[in-house]
Amino acid sequence: MSVETRNEIVRLFFSGMSIRKIASSLGISRNRIRRTLREHQRQRAEGVVPPELEPKVRRPSLLDAHDDTIKELLDRYPDITSVRLHEELSSRGFEGGYTIVKQRLRELRPRPVKEPVLRFETAPGKQGQVDYSPYDIDFTEEGRRRVHAFSCVLGYSRYQYLHFVEDQKFITTIREHVAAFDSFGGVPATNLYDQMKVVVVRVIDDEPVLNARFPAFATHYGFRPWICRKRRPKTKGKVERPFDYVEKNLLNGRTFRTLAHLNEVTAWWLRARANVRDHRETKRRPVDLLAEELPYLVPLPDHPYDTSEVVYRTVDAEGRVWKDGNTYSVPWQRIGELVAVQTTTRDLIVYSSVDIREIARHELPPPWESGKKIVDKAHLPDHDGKRRYEKLHERFAELGDAGARFLEGLVQTRHYGKSEACRVLALLSSYRRTDLCTALARAVRYRAFGFKAVERILAAIARPLSVMESLADDAKDQLRDLTDRDDTVLPRPAAEYQNLVEDGDDDAEGQG
Repeated sequence: MSVETRNEIVRLFFSGMSIRKIASSLGISRNRIRRTLREHQRQRAEGVVPPELEPKVRRPSLLDAHDDTIKELLDRYPDITSVRLHEELSSRGFEGGYTIVKQRLRELRPRPVKEPVLRFETAPGKQGQVDYSPYDIDFTEEGRRRVHAFSCVLGYSRYQYLHFVEDQKFITTIREHVAAFDSFGGVPATNLYDQMKVVVVRVIDDEPVLNARFPAFATHYGFRPWICRKRRPKTKGKVERPFDYVEKNLLNGRTFRTLAHLNEVTAWWLRARANVRDHRETKRRPVDLLAEELPYLVPLPDHPYDTSEVVYRTVDAEGRVWKDGNTYSVPWQRIGELVAVQTTTRDLIVYSSVDIREIARHELPPPWESGKKIVDKAHLPDHDGKRRYEKLHERFAELGDAGARFLEGLVQTRHYGKSEACRVLALLSSYRRTDLCTALARAVRYRAFGFKAVERILAAIARPLSVMESLADDAKDQLRDLTDRDDTVLPRPAAEYQNLVEDGDDDAEGQG
């Protein structure tokens, strides 16, 4: 008879219920109930410990003969598994099953003692915690794909910023930081991170080395990045635990059409649920505590950090530049030129690398789409053949007299001469201008008017440009300014950055 049943019999009896009714309600014989009540009265009178509370006496087992062997194996191999123990005992004559070996091992080997979690609270404005969590979501319109939840939580108020993004790239991470700080109305003095790649590039002698670009961002907003030790998720418990709440309350039982729809619902959920509920630790609403924390946050800068990305691209023979798997049109007259491509949150902007003038602008397609060709019809060659030839003549005239003569011969002798001329100009992205001029002069001398002929001549007389050599002069100067300065700051271990703030912030290591 279980302890619960015995307790129910005694309770009902002392409440005035007859033995007959007790037997009927519990489905136990009246004699069994009488014996139970007599035993209960005896134990109360004599102070005898009930049998359920007495230590259990183990019955004889086939394993008893192998006690010495088990003890020897445990002394030599403290982490031996029950499967391996059963194999060893079987090889020494044990004929019993695996289950009793597993039970005996559980009795003999003490369970590991879990380290107690000390709740550590931080002062207002002192600390924020940042992390990502990936999720595979079935969108009704976009299909199943992986997205990443960026979360930033203020340590004092537990106020949370949450947004789902396509990737965990550096630019994405910086943009989400900016949005999080804007939602808070300020910046915590210290932000805790695990060793995510966009923040930590490598670890040397157990010391993390920060991404060289990240300290510049942190300095702009006036906070200190703090890198947690590996395999210590409890250090960032304030941002780790809410992911469970996100899964059970936000994502559970809801369907989403697109990533944009998911983020719309997330913004509503933060306003109407997550940040206005009574937090289980603080017993107060995060939105109310944020009002108290706001005066202690580092003020936002007058100008937000520039999160646009700038890369250099060469306009190909079809008048396009490539970025993130998609191609974008550029005025065809720019074929062969090196241009600067800036990516903002919504647009892709192309600038001339010589005078930094905008020459093209396109709206970015959704991040999950690739292989798209975005074309502005105004960038295509003019249908007026005469005007198109005039533009080409201007470009080839820049290559000297040989360039102009080559274009004239190309158009006269080749059926698609203007198209081949565009491909010849595109060679400027791979070879020096002087080498192309020499190749054109040789092609004119031998009347070899054609793209393939110029390409063969260049392969014989010239060496393709390296990446650095292909940059425009202005871009080279900018890079030299960055690399030749005596005060260039190289990546340093994260520990050196901790000294930038007074030593009174040691509690940033505190657990969540």
